[in-house]
Amino acid sequence: MSDTSPLPDLAARVRGAYLGFAVGDALGASVEFLTAGEIRARYGELRDLVGGGWLKLKPGQVTDDTQMSLALGEAILAARAAGEDWSLPRVAEHFAAWLKTRPIDVGNTCRRGIVRYMQQGSLEATPHEGDGGNGAAMRNLPVVLATLSDQDDGPGSRFARYTLAQCRFTHHHPYSDAAALALGRMARRLLAGQGQDAARRVADDLAAERRTFRFDPYPRRASGYVVDTWQTVCHAFFSTADFESCVVLAVNQGGDADTNGALAAMLAGACYGEDAIPPRWLRRLDREARQAAADQAERLAGLDRPGHVPPSARS
Repeated sequence: MSDTSPLPDLAARVRGAYLGFAVGDALGASVEFLTAGEIRARYGELRDLVGGGWLKLKPGQVTDDTQMSLALGEAILAARAAGEDWSLPRVAEHFAAWLKTRPIDVGNTCRRGIVRYMQQGSLEATPHEGDGGNGAAMRNLPVVLATLSDQDDGPGSRFARYTLAQCRFTHHHPYSDAAALALGRMARRLLAGQGQDAARRVADDLAAERRTFRFDPYPRRASGYVVDTWQTVCHAFFSTADFESCVVLAVNQGGDADTNGALAAMLAGACYGEDAIPPRWLRRLDREARQAAADQAERLAGLDRPGHVPPSARS
């Protein structure tokens, strides 16, 4: 965002992050598992919510990325209504209830973790080298919003503890942990109105700490491996200056395009606000998902309480 651009207000940034996430999911799902070359041959450049893809979706239909995020958000709100700050068993139950609906798509590691809980009651996966996928990092936005009132997001903070708990329910891998925490901290900076520069510092810190997360120059890998997702999302967000350009760039890399698109759009929505999302995309977005995302965004961030402004999100 340029220095002369007006800063969207907090509510617009909060809704922009969640609605953007759902829009990016629906846009990218059409080209999931295609290569960038295959996308060019078929679409030239994908810029509209057309549905189809390997899941044969309706235009604007979302996938497990948005559905699992909404399930996590519902669990957090249910815990809050019961007077609890956080309840991983509630999160597990909401994920199990979602899986029982026989969703159109479920990642293998996510499914395995939920089934393990249903059969054994275990709330944490065993550390495994093969669990470095993006399925835990993709669904963490509700934790970001629910802890937005906290100034601290370092180790030991509510944000960090809840992020790692929900991640390790299905994915127990250091790269999954690192990407989820960094993406969440980037979103927090953007929601606080600090802009791309503050988010870039978070990204650069991770790349300096763990060389494998370096994203500049972009390696052009867009698979479901969480490092590839991280690099694709950072490349799309930091090399563009508006919502649409960011999301279009992310999804047209192909690969795990729904997750990459969702996370890039989350950052862009948190930065540029709800009004930056192309109206044609919002009109085509599944109505139920659109309403649920907008509702959860405000409730999780506490914006449904009159006069409440999270301290960490004051511009």
